[in-house]
Amino acid sequence: MKQTTIPIHPEGYPFILFSGFATLIFALIDLCIPALGALLLTGFSTYFFRDPSRVQPEQEGAIICPADGKVIVVNETEDTRFLDGKVKKISIFMNVFNVHVNRIPISGTVSSVTFQPGRFYAADKDKAVLHNEYAAVTVNTPSQHQYCVVQIAGLIARRIVCQVTKNDPVTAGTRYGLIRFGSRVDLYLPLEAEISVKVGDKVKAGESLLGILA
Repeated sequence: MKQTTIPIHPEGYPFILFSGFATLIFALIDLCIPALGALLLTGFSTYFFRDPSRVQPEQEGAIICPADGKVIVVNETEDTRFLDGKVKKISIFMNVFNVHVNRIPISGTVSSVTFQPGRFYAADKDKAVLHNEYAAVTVNTPSQHQYCVVQIAGLIARRIVCQVTKNDPVTAGTRYGLIRFGSRVDLYLPLEAEISVKVGDKVKAGESLLGILA
């Protein structure tokens, strides 16, 4: 059964506390319009950094969605940066209203974590993949497959949080990071993966089934 409480990601507390404190100060000195603006900012920060519980798929070999948002790419491509070969790729675009906590798609062991500084183009554009700042986590699965999940900064995203390191064991569906204020996540999978989503689908991190990797 789903939990009814909606926790807040720790990254959000500084924003919530600062804007909440500003609301109080403005209210005490009778600055109504600034107080209202700060109150709205407090509400938005609380909403943006929400971190709801999710019920993950139970199918054997399930590829669990790493991000909330809209599927904008599903294809087979030649990858030379992360897995170095032909892969299946799924890209998910997160707008500012989506939950931004990212989750592990498939259990395994982290083989590498790569952070690359870069630009901040709109995350739904093709050039964002090549030029934007990103954090790539490559994972080896118990079935000897390898995949890579890539957090990509966007137009207003200025912080990528990745909480795993090399050699960490990771479990499908667990939280591992966050991208602040809108962006995208790309998932590079082996060709054996059977993809069950299509472009335009709305998906949820830790809950939606993207496919099966037997």
